[in-house]
Amino acid sequence: MARVTSIFSIEGTIGELTFYRHRNGKHFVRGKSSLTKERVASDSAFERTRENSREFADLNRAGKLIRQGCRALLLLAKDPKLLQRMVKVLMQVKAQDLASERGKRSVAKGLLTAEGRRLLTGFDFNSRSTLGSVLLCQYVLESDYVLGLPSLVPATMLQYPKAATHVAFQTGLLEVDFEQGSTVLRCSSIQQLPLDLSPIDLKISLDHTPSDSSISFWMLLVEFLQEVNGALYPLHDQSYNALTVVDVASQ
Repeated sequence: MARVTSIFSIEGTIGELTFYRHRNGKHFVRGKSSLTKERVASDSAFERTRENSREFADLNRAGKLIRQGCRALLLLAKDPKLLQRMVKVLMQVKAQDLASERGKRSVAKGLLTAEGRRLLTGFDFNSRSTLGSVLLCQYVLESDYVLGLPSLVPATMLQYPKAATHVAFQTGLLEVDFEQGSTVLRCSSIQQLPLDLSPIDLKISLDHTPSDSSISFWMLLVEFLQEVNGALYPLHDQSYNALTVVDVASQ
């Protein structure tokens, strides 16, 4: 690699030489690479590269389906590093696909295994406000998609921002058909409670039976609100809200 000392700042390729600017602001020149897109696509030396590329494409597609599918809830509770964190977990899920040959392993088949589903259960969409740090009590998953919070005392069993006066709970069931590339999100009604010392046996119900061809993600959203003149408003800073996968099921 040679450094360009000319008074001219050249960028681009001239003949067999490529001129480029490094991120430190200095200009360098190197020989033009013989590696081409066609060679990567056909040369046996790049078989591992092609396999990894196919699997990574499937992984990105699966993550995009999940994020777009639950967008209505995700808009209320996410962090800037969600994409990177989800990719990391889905790579582990994909590795649970022990039936497919290398290059054809998929997130969908990984989720057909108990370990694959376990890896995504408990996933927090907002790492700045995880469910475990917000909800200081146990929840119960009952049959027919009923989530229970027995003997909940909002003021002592929730970690909430100072500006909040109320909390809202909502569950969502996201069905993903990875083969067809389709999603369906169904949400429960929103349960709003004042952040006081009154105990309540809270049950959040979803009236729905998933289809046979999908993988379903059962999620819980905890959102904080502020009361002003009798009306409830979402907090401007939504980084305190939590959205978490509480269960994953394959039909």
